[in-house]
Amino acid sequence: MLVLPTRLTHDEAPACMRMLQQGLKGQADSSSTVVDATALAQFDSSALAVLLECRRESSALGRGFAVKGLSPRLRELAALYGIAGLLPAAP
Repeated sequence: MLVLPTRLTHDEAPACMRMLQQGLKGQADSSSTVVDATALAQFDSSALAVLLECRRESSALGRGFAVKGLSPRLRELAALYGIAGLLPAAP
């Protein structure tokens, strides 16, 4: 499982994406990618961009994608942008 930091804004997005990319490479035997957003407390729309990029890279590797612990605020932001369906909830 990949884990998001507590803060993910425009300033943190590049470093966070690099971290997630490394995590994806380290999960070579996995059929699905789960990103844990439980700790995410401070964010802007960059968090959505990072999640979408992670989803894209996971898909390119032939893996499923889901997000665990997406806060109601971030889910509302995703709905506002029309991308909520691209960020399915993990069981």
